[in-house]
Amino acid sequence: MKEINDIIQAYQNAKAANKKTALATVVKVEGSSYRQPGARMLVTEDGELTGAISGGCLEGDALKKALLAIHQQQNKLITYDTSNEEDSDFGVQLGCNGIVHILFEFIDYDQNHAVDLLIRATEERRDSVLTCLFSLERGQTQIGTVLFYSQHTVWPKSHHLDHLIQDVEKVFESRLSAVKSIVHENVSCEALIEYLPPVISLVIAGAGNDVKPLVEIASVMGWETTVGEGRVSHATEKRFPLAKTVKVVGAEDFLNEIVVDEYTFVVLMTHNYRYDLTVLKNMLSRDNRYIGVLGPKSKLNRMLSDLAEENTEVSEEQMQRIYGPVGLDIGAETSEEIALSVAAEIKAVLEGKKGNSLRYKKDKIHHAISGDPQ
Repeated sequence: MKEINDIIQAYQNAKAANKKTALATVVKVEGSSYRQPGARMLVTEDGELTGAISGGCLEGDALKKALLAIHQQQNKLITYDTSNEEDSDFGVQLGCNGIVHILFEFIDYDQNHAVDLLIRATEERRDSVLTCLFSLERGQTQIGTVLFYSQHTVWPKSHHLDHLIQDVEKVFESRLSAVKSIVHENVSCEALIEYLPPVISLVIAGAGNDVKPLVEIASVMGWETTVGEGRVSHATEKRFPLAKTVKVVGAEDFLNEIVVDEYTFVVLMTHNYRYDLTVLKNMLSRDNRYIGVLGPKSKLNRMLSDLAEENTEVSEEQMQRIYGPVGLDIGAETSEEIALSVAAEIKAVLEGKKGNSLRYKKDKIHHAISGDPQ
């Protein structure tokens, strides 16, 4: 979601400066690629790039294609084929032995366009789906991004798009993006039906110096961070300029005004045992999947024992959500290393991964986005 937010900001800046723009989107991948369908890059008429569609090897040529789309005010689909490295039509090397199809959409400020739909996907904290129509056949009209869907919203409302809703709903329920062959207005084409999760909310109980690098890493990741604790001298916006919210709050009220859902990750690191214990107790009844507890295993065991003495039994399901000691086992010792360890563990939990080295992975790194939605 960070890439989308960066693109939206760049688009708004370009529009305010009356600069023309185009949006490049990876819509289909055959074989391996550095970026997967849904990767985006905004290009302005003066060559400013925001976002990425590859590891850097495609951006130069893609800039030229985007400028052409801007000049002609027309959507274009370009295919980069490096499956045969000795015969690369575009003079670029992906290093991934794959075929990447990229749609370049001219952004017409006077009409509904792709960035408008991206903005809708970020307006509220909700799951959503975007649908982009394209054709791999030469000479066919490239329709572009046409539909935004969430549980309560379909935009734009048009009977011409009704035939997409069933597949969009399947992607929404499965949370797995898909590329599907369809017929739209009597023309055969393909649809990238892309699931977009809400932005990650990182809630940190604690405002010590060791919290600073974690907030910084979270900002780089595009997560929205809340920092809170009871010390007025520590919980200040000046100390945490990258946090979305910083508050001085007692342990009992810590969760007030905080939306807790499955995309909320909580880390307890106040170095105040009673404070952490109170927040942990209050978190047990909430619906999220990660509560990290900084400190040794003996601290967590003591917390569980104290909760039991207070007649608060921690169920097996609740224990599965508690990560203590917090972080992946990477030998972290300094605050910066611990922050890296914690952020990596949160990402692994988010994706349902174990955090093992990729050298031991037998199949592809990324889930293949292809075929019909399940």
